[in-house]
Amino acid sequence: MLESDDRVLETKDERLRFAILASGSSGNCTYVETDNQRILIDAGLSGKKIHELIKQIDRDLSKVDAILVTHEHKDHIHGVGVLSRKYNIPIYANRQTWLAMEKQIGAIALENRKYIEPEQMMSMGDIDVLSYNVSHDAAQPQFYAFQKGDKQFVMLTDTGYVSNRLKSQLRNASAYLIESNHEIEMLRYGQYPWSLKQRILSDKGHLSNEAGTNAMIEMIGDQTKEIYLGHLSRDNNTKELAMSTMFNSMSAKDMRVNEDFTLHMTDPVQSTKLMYL
Repeated sequence: MLESDDRVLETKDERLRFAILASGSSGNCTYVETDNQRILIDAGLSGKKIHELIKQIDRDLSKVDAILVTHEHKDHIHGVGVLSRKYNIPIYANRQTWLAMEKQIGAIALENRKYIEPEQMMSMGDIDVLSYNVSHDAAQPQFYAFQKGDKQFVMLTDTGYVSNRLKSQLRNASAYLIESNHEIEMLRYGQYPWSLKQRILSDKGHLSNEAGTNAMIEMIGDQTKEIYLGHLSRDNNTKELAMSTMFNSMSAKDMRVNEDFTLHMTDPVQSTKLMYL
C-alpha cells in the first residue's frame, strides 16, 4: 500500500478517480480527484469520521481543494463547517442551499463561501463539474457530474424521481452512483409514521430499488463500466435486496451484468476502493 497522498500523485496518472466514502441515511460523503484537484461532495458525518474514511483510501483531508454541497439535510452537511474551518476548504453550493444551511454549519470565512448554481458547468482544475436539479424536499437540491476527457462520473441520489430530461442529460456516463433507498413493501409495512412514508414515496422523496433500477437501465450506455448503489435506508432496505433488484431486472433485459459493466454496493461506514476511470 502506498504510504501517502503525495507518493500516489507523483505517478501522474491522468485518470479521473473517485471513492464513495459513505452513503446511507446516516451520512453521505464522496471523494473525487485527479492529479491536480481533490474534491469532497457533501460531508454528512463528523469531521473525525470523515478523516477515518478518507484514510481508508490513503488520502488526506488537508489536501482537499473544495467541498461541493448537494443540499442542506444533516446527512449531507454535518461535517461541512468543521472541515472548512479546520482545513481552510472552500464550500460550493447554490444560493438557496447557502441560506438554508448557514445556521447549521456555523461561521464560514467569506473567502470560502463559493457559489455553483443548478445547470451550471464549472471547471475546477482539470475537472469539469456539471450541476443539475433533482426533486427532493430541500431548498434547492442539486447533484453533480464530474468529467475529465471522455470519462464522466455521475451522482444521482436524494430524488423522488428521475425526469426524462435528466436521464437524457446523464446518459452513457462512465460511472454512476444511483440511489437505491428503499424496498417499497418494507417501507409500506414498516414502523415509520405514515407522514414519513408519504414523504419518502413522494416525487420529492427518495428512489426505491425499482425506481433506481429503471432509471439506470435507461441511462446506461456503451461507455458505462461501473454502477454504485447508494443511499440505502437502514430500516427499509438491505444490500441484498438492492443488488438483486438491479441485477435481476438488468439480466432480464439481456444486459451483461458484471461482464460489460460492474455493480458495486456502498456502505454507511466503510469507503469503497478508489476507482480509476
